[in-house]
Amino acid sequence: MASFRSHRFFPLARRLSGVSSISLLAALSLLIDGGLAVVPAHAADAVTLTLYSAQHEQLVDLVTAAFTKETGIQVRVHPGEAPEIANQIAKEGTSSPADLYFTENSPELILLNEKGLLSKVNATTLAQVPARFNSPDGNWIGVLGRENVLAYNSSMIQENQLPASLLDLAKPDWKGKLAIAPADADFLPLVGAITALKGQQAALDWLKGVKANAQVFDDDEAVVAAVERGAAATGIINNYYWARVWAEQGADKMHSKIHHFGDGDVGALVNVSGAAVLKSSHNQAAAQRFLAFMVSKTTQEMLAKTNIDFEYPLAKGVAPNPLLKPFNQLQPPKLTVTQIGDDQQAADLLRQAGLL
Repeated sequence: MASFRSHRFFPLARRLSGVSSISLLAALSLLIDGGLAVVPAHAADAVTLTLYSAQHEQLVDLVTAAFTKETGIQVRVHPGEAPEIANQIAKEGTSSPADLYFTENSPELILLNEKGLLSKVNATTLAQVPARFNSPDGNWIGVLGRENVLAYNSSMIQENQLPASLLDLAKPDWKGKLAIAPADADFLPLVGAITALKGQQAALDWLKGVKANAQVFDDDEAVVAAVERGAAATGIINNYYWARVWAEQGADKMHSKIHHFGDGDVGALVNVSGAAVLKSSHNQAAAQRFLAFMVSKTTQEMLAKTNIDFEYPLAKGVAPNPLLKPFNQLQPPKLTVTQIGDDQQAADLLRQAGLL
């Protein structure tokens, strides 16, 4: 049976690990003060949306609570890891109880779109986000972005000693100096990007080289922790994970920094976290309203101004959290979400390399 969280029954602050109730209340105040009218809950008592979520709990809790506060529409959350949730939706098909899917990376949305399970996003909602971050056919929308970066322990290695390209980390020079989390869902799009740029064999060769050089961890959080304590000199992560440690520990206690690859290197890939309405939803209008809410300027500014989420807002004209490198200064490879693919080939290559 699916596991659900409902804002109707569980106090929000109790479930925000590492986030103070003060910062949560401040975030909600930003949303209300931003001019969104609060509709009494009885206005939408009959509607409860079911959100299948593969995004971080703190972010989802914040957005769904704010949405309910504005609209009165309740949101039940069924959380899980991105590939597993996407596969669950695919198996449920037209009988899925989900109204919405929100995930960390674009490949799972591409997979579900290929299976014909997603509804068209309202044109006015799509227009809030640059087209390159959305589904080419308008069936899902980009909400947030995260940059791939290299975390490094500054007492073990200097930034000028880091490789010019992520691909160099497969060379023998980096043996014993690297940490990776190949089973983390964030690693799959990176493999897809290397495949798109260099081909399958080059991607497989890179994975084998990286396996020979690296310590393997379960997730990006563990990679950051390993670099922080000096167990590894460098680690491949998304910028979000390092920023979250910075917010929890404070700058004066950090032992690591992050390196941004440049010149369109694959190591600077920007992952798109997106959302979609399922065709199986019996609450299409309310679900579309939730998508519009997620990419509204007020909501995106709320996320950027709190130290709860450290992803890049994708709505037009919204600046990121000041801790992050300005979005227009990033130099990601020129790849479309379609080229990155649906994770199936990437997973197969990881299995061939012995990393899954």
